Amino acid sequence: MLKLINVSKTFNQNTVNETNALKKIDLKVKDSDFITIVGGNGAGKSTLLNSIAGVFGLTEGKIILSNKDITDMPEYKRAKFIGRVFQDPLMGTSPEMTIEENLSMALNKNSKLTLKWALNNKKRNKIKQHLSEIDLGLEDRLDTKVKLLSGGQRQALTLLMATIIEPEILLLDEHTAALDPATAIKIKDLTQKIISNHNITTLMITHDMKDALKFGNRMLMMNHGDIIIDIQGKTKEKMTIDHLLKIFQKKNKQGFYNDRSILSLA
Repeated sequence: MLKLINVSKTFNQNTVNETNALKKIDLKVKDSDFITIVGGNGAGKSTLLNSIAGVFGLTEGKIILSNKDITDMPEYKRAKFIGRVFQDPLMGTSPEMTIEENLSMALNKNSKLTLKWALNNKKRNKIKQHLSEIDLGLEDRLDTKVKLLSGGQRQALTLLMATIIEPEILLLDEHTAALDPATAIKIKDLTQKIISNHNITTLMITHDMKDALKFGNRMLMMNHGDIIIDIQGKTKEKMTIDHLLKIFQKKNKQGFYNDRSILSLA
């Protein structure tokens, strides 16, 4: 359902700071794929997600989603069918608005502008139902401003906002990296629950190789703008970190990373 065809992105082109962030990427993502993405800093992971989201134009290539060429479509239009959660819990919500108001905006993001009330009893009940499913007690705090929530509560809310109107594709950019370990586990479990219950096609960046192998049905490893490993199904289920690193060393012509902590192996 998602195709990247010969996708390249070069920053600062034709200058001394030229950087080839993506190099002729070809990628086919099937409906309901849950793909984890790992790689060191500068591997191209976030650039890949930003390209899909339309944050910037491509240097070369095409992006096809549900048989529609979205290569030149601006980010704000893609946001109607692409959900996204960032690493920073402060992004993705409006802090001065209440929980109820934030979710109301998410529910109405694909609706035409009218003079009707944005929130009615039917929508309020729907919001309460969705909030009760994430089991954080937020359904009893609808009038609380989002800025008063903890980082984990806010990230859970952002995840719910990104999926309350089921997107064609969900992009998660290290969305638990800024959370404490206990909270991160809760958000990961919530993520798995939402994706599984609604069969949402998902790409998730993580620096934790254990999580990359644990979650999803497919895993990509990137290095210097290339996808160097693509495993899925039973192959992924049987894969161990040690085995994966051996494959990486064979694939990586430019040498193994010295900083093992980049891939959460320390």
